Amino acid sequence: MYLNYFGLNDNPFSIAPNPDYLYMSPRHKEALAHLTFGLRESGGFVMLTGEVGTGKTTVSRKLLQQLPDNTQVAMILNPTLSAIELLATVCDELGISYDPDKASLKYFTDQILSRLARNHQSGMNTVLLIDEAQHLMPEVLEQLRLLTNLETNREKLLKVVLIGQPELQQLLKRNELRQLAQRITARYHLLPLTAPEVSAYMAHRLDVAQGDISIFSPAAVRTVHRITAGIPRVINLLCDRALTLSFTKQHAVVKKSVLLAAGEQILGEDVIAQRLRGQQTVWMTVVLIVSLVLGFLAGRWYV
Repeated sequence: MYLNYFGLNDNPFSIAPNPDYLYMSPRHKEALAHLTFGLRESGGFVMLTGEVGTGKTTVSRKLLQQLPDNTQVAMILNPTLSAIELLATVCDELGISYDPDKASLKYFTDQILSRLARNHQSGMNTVLLIDEAQHLMPEVLEQLRLLTNLETNREKLLKVVLIGQPELQQLLKRNELRQLAQRITARYHLLPLTAPEVSAYMAHRLDVAQGDISIFSPAAVRTVHRITAGIPRVINLLCDRALTLSFTKQHAVVKKSVLLAAGEQILGEDVIAQRLRGQQTVWMTVVLIVSLVLGFLAGRWYV
């Protein structure tokens, strides 16, 4: 609705995990590097965790773009499955035909292991990517570990990428999953963006959409981090709503007041008030500490 008004050729703040819009902050670069390194190692699992909306799925899409052409990928986006359902889904993703009447853990496992062996013989790598992996049941994770048992003298024939929220870290600390935890060759926890990174993130996404960050006032840009705590998905929702409100009001620039109004619509008035109060408390604490230090130094100089 506001694209033509602000001279944009695409929605810069869509929440779809489009890797073209991925802002490679230092921590996102580290996350991608850890996943890439882990897939090159001989182990069976790599893991990326982070809070909701920090950009885990988008990083995983970028990872898939960078995989060699001789890679077959199976993706599971809804892992709330039983062990047998997960194996059937892996078969579907890898294009393995099977007889539903013979469905059993052993039958599906044999079918998958046979495909892994054939892929290896033909020079193909096989990667299984599981999003929202914190929902996996322990017995399903154990079944995944058993799938990675097939290996050559140098490497596992199946590499598994686990993408999930921090609860996944806690899940893997369970005693019955210690063997799987020991097979994770690379792990990374993705943190929210810092205040400077939020500004660079907004500028990057607007630039991809042929726009410019100047359509947000400096005060509005500073406020984005205070409201969103640096969570990319919340930034997208907030900025998209702020642009819509600015278009409705026929403002040439997104003002701080409009951004706050957008925040109240997205997060609620109580959340916005709480986060603004929290920021004020931080500044008051800083001022108090600085005042005490200056007073102490002044007292020593006087003495």
